[in-house]
Amino acid sequence: MPGSRDWPGQANAPDQPDDPDMSRRLPSASPRPDRFDETEPADRSAADDQPARWSRDNLRQRLERLPPGHPSSLPSDDPDFPSPEEQTEPDHENRPETEPDRQADAAREAFWSEVPRFLQVSADHMHRWPADQVKVAVDRSQDPPGSWRGDGGQYLNPELHGQTKEEIARVQQADKGLTPRIGETERDNAYGGWLEGLDRRLKGEERLKEKIAEKIEHEPDRTPAEAIREINDAIRYTFCFESGSYVRGYWNIKQRLEEGGYRMIYSKNHWHDDPEYKGINTRWVTSEGQRFEVQFHTAESFYAKQNITHDAYERSRNPLIGRSERREIEVFQREVCSFIPVPDEVDGIPDYKEDD
Repeated sequence: MPGSRDWPGQANAPDQPDDPDMSRRLPSASPRPDRFDETEPADRSAADDQPARWSRDNLRQRLERLPPGHPSSLPSDDPDFPSPEEQTEPDHENRPETEPDRQADAAREAFWSEVPRFLQVSADHMHRWPADQVKVAVDRSQDPPGSWRGDGGQYLNPELHGQTKEEIARVQQADKGLTPRIGETERDNAYGGWLEGLDRRLKGEERLKEKIAEKIEHEPDRTPAEAIREINDAIRYTFCFESGSYVRGYWNIKQRLEEGGYRMIYSKNHWHDDPEYKGINTRWVTSEGQRFEVQFHTAESFYAKQNITHDAYERSRNPLIGRSERREIEVFQREVCSFIPVPDEVDGIPDYKEDD
């Protein structure tokens, strides 16, 4: 975000101290990176031998510690690839990959090399814009027993709250039958796709209550059962694919879900023209009428969404934040997305919306 350390184009941007609570992690050993991990030197003498933090040499050291096969790892362990010192000139005889392969690898490495800076920018933003500045004290002292009031002031009277809890329990019960089927789809897919964030597939009860209360506030005659049926992401799954198999993976998962009796009612390809979010979001409905969402990501787009821009996105949903902060969030999300490698031929996946 503008004004943060090392932000591109910010001349003489002020240095700011590191946030001691901010996690600094490099991609894990899995080709499905879900965290960053930086090992600090054990003592000062060891630190003196280390290159400057976030420098090119420091980045190379951390990349060299990654295991073979990681999307961001250097190829020095492969005898078919030259060592880092030998990579000053291209060696087309000894490097079997094609030019597009090299470009894709370079794009992935560029993204992961920027992650530490993105995390620092996010930490700097939260330091400069404390969350408690956009909170409103909620008075629940006069609310009747059995009612519910959210942190944003949303309200459900005791009767509506009781019905809402029953509907949330029904969604949780539907999940018990749906998730094993999605797991089978993961195991059977032909392009190496994997599920991410499965432990967070159910939207939190408080957030569901907020959404139901907001819908009823706008349409007082609507029941909690009607309101919750219109919440498309009460249950959400995320499939990830490597960039090279992303498009074929999308079509394969779509076909398998349709063969399983699920109907796609919506698909939005955010790779097309969304500068602040990358991925494909689809909405589905079961034969019993339960809606659920399936997102499609690469390792990079998922990491960006889940670990870098998530707090910014949640912050942007708060109607109390000011125009300046909202603009910072927009610029930050655009900057992050500009580094996410775009899968080959992804423009061939069209948007879709079922007629009402």
